[in-house]
Amino acid sequence: MTPTERDARPDFASASLPRHLARGVLGFGSLALAVVLLPYAWPVSLALLPVGLLALRGCPMCWAVGLVQTLSRGRLKRSCEDGRCTLTPSA
Repeated sequence: MTPTERDARPDFASASLPRHLARGVLGFGSLALAVVLLPYAWPVSLALLPVGLLALRGCPMCWAVGLVQTLSRGRLKRSCEDGRCTLTPSA
């Protein structure tokens, strides 16, 4: 796999696990607070929705995929030979 092909794949990982978890707390917290505040302060609730979605990079599933990528970064090595790709632990 060339560096150009590697850069074309979607990457949802963060630079570090604490940073990724902080994004999750901010994102899920904003979305939950938006739902709780909806009957009482709908303008604030409406303002919290984009904050939560931006912190989660669009969707909760994108954040979860990024969590797995962040945890596995540097621990797994992908190698492709003869049309078959395998993941092996890096040494």
